[in-house]
Amino acid sequence: MSRLRAKCPDCKTLTAVAVGPDYECHSCGREFGAGLVRVPRAWGKGGEAMAEAAFTELPYPEASVVAEDTLAGQVLVLASELPERPLVLGGCCCSHVGAVEGLATRHDRFAIVWVDAHGDLNTPESSPSGNEWGMPLRMIIDSGAVDPCDVVLLGARSLDPPEREFIEEAGIHMALAGALNDVDCVYVAVDFDGLDETDVAPFMPEPGGIRLAEALATLSRLAAEKTVLGAGFTGLVPDRRNVEPATRLAASLGL
Repeated sequence: MSRLRAKCPDCKTLTAVAVGPDYECHSCGREFGAGLVRVPRAWGKGGEAMAEAAFTELPYPEASVVAEDTLAGQVLVLASELPERPLVLGGCCCSHVGAVEGLATRHDRFAIVWVDAHGDLNTPESSPSGNEWGMPLRMIIDSGAVDPCDVVLLGARSLDPPEREFIEEAGIHMALAGALNDVDCVYVAVDFDGLDETDVAPFMPEPGGIRLAEALATLSRLAAEKTVLGAGFTGLVPDRRNVEPATRLAASLGL
């Protein structure tokens, strides 16, 4: 499937065509603000529900399904098949790695707003579990795709000691206020465990998450101030309760 032609969520045919960063269905005439990329993989033990959730029905044209057998292959294919403005649906948070690396080939500098209960900043040496889904933000930073001073981590409340140390040493922001003043563009990564479990159905719930209304208001303000290059939703389970929140979050970002 070409990133220039996608499957319309209404017509169910390959009639949605890329028009710049947007898509327009040549059959029904509907317009969309992003191309959907499904990544049905979870790089860790017991993540089958996350992988299945990548096939959640969202009202965006499906531009690609990336289901490689290795994480390195996933990153490479996702980066090469990325729509101009992507909406990535995982899978685990490793889905964001290929998306960010793809965007990094098109933009000299952009920021990441990473909404997650966890830091995702471990390395293979520091990880208590060894699951790669606890490492993607660190992978992105260590690759040089994004500078740590251009990263904002929101909703984090379950951090390992090495992650806390890295946050302080690297200069990662833990709030939007006062951050990203010098950056015009942003990619937004939302792990659903960063949100309150009364509003969504996350794979790995943690108490005290961001309420959906607060997240919508925060992302709307962000989109009013910055150019949103794309977004990704990960860490959810296949539950109909996630469809409306995901749709509203994407809309809040102008997608």
